[in-house]
Amino acid sequence: MRDVRHLIAGALLGLLFATATASAAEIKIYSTIGMGSVLKELQPKFEQASGHKLNITWGLAGPLAKRVADGESPDALVAIRGGIDALITSGRIVQPSAVTLALSGVGVSVRSGAPKPDISTPEKLKEALIAAKAIAYSDPAKGGASGVHFAKVAERLGIADMVKAKSKYPDAAGLPGTLLLDGSADLAIAQVPELIEVQGTDLVGPLPGDLQNITTFAGGVVSDAKEPDAAAAFLKFLQTPEAFAIIKAKGMEPPLPAKAS
Repeated sequence: MRDVRHLIAGALLGLLFATATASAAEIKIYSTIGMGSVLKELQPKFEQASGHKLNITWGLAGPLAKRVADGESPDALVAIRGGIDALITSGRIVQPSAVTLALSGVGVSVRSGAPKPDISTPEKLKEALIAAKAIAYSDPAKGGASGVHFAKVAERLGIADMVKAKSKYPDAAGLPGTLLLDGSADLAIAQVPELIEVQGTDLVGPLPGDLQNITTFAGGVVSDAKEPDAAAAFLKFLQTPEAFAIIKAKGMEPPLPAKAS
């Protein structure tokens, strides 16, 4: 017997895209790299279902939000919830369009085959950071959410200066885990989905206890978007059961429990 929920989901998608294919659009998206693994898998599915094409600019959440605040006009922005809310307040994001997409924790990874350090407690994490020759994470000065948080973790552990001295930062749209591949770093700290996206690396685990920080990712249509309807359709697609399943597979949690299959 076919699952009724899947039939309903299929019908909703059909309604969502019934008129979209008649006037296909190129949708300009600014997206944080924290949602990269999810959007890269969902992009071809959305494009096939809707007839629209996505033109995605990747970067750190903070700088992308600032670009929109300063007047740049993608059709939609995917960033952290705080940045979206600030843009709603300033009128740069259309409030009714704003949606929460996923929640993600911060983790640690190593190059595949390398020993995995014990990070099960704050003290064990501190020992692992002290033992590391180089640590990769997003530059806090450039506004990456996980990098800003990790800098605070290093301060809490009393090793901020030591960590800063052996920090390695990827390019603005780069993933910290890539610096493990050539030996530039032996530990990488980032959002869990950013870590597991990098092939040739292994996830050690999440930051322990109250050192953890959960980031909420959200999206919204920009107030002067050229393709607001198509952008809104894309954000709705990110809230379907199919999208929720991929969000979970990439190490994140959807804003509501994913529907059972």
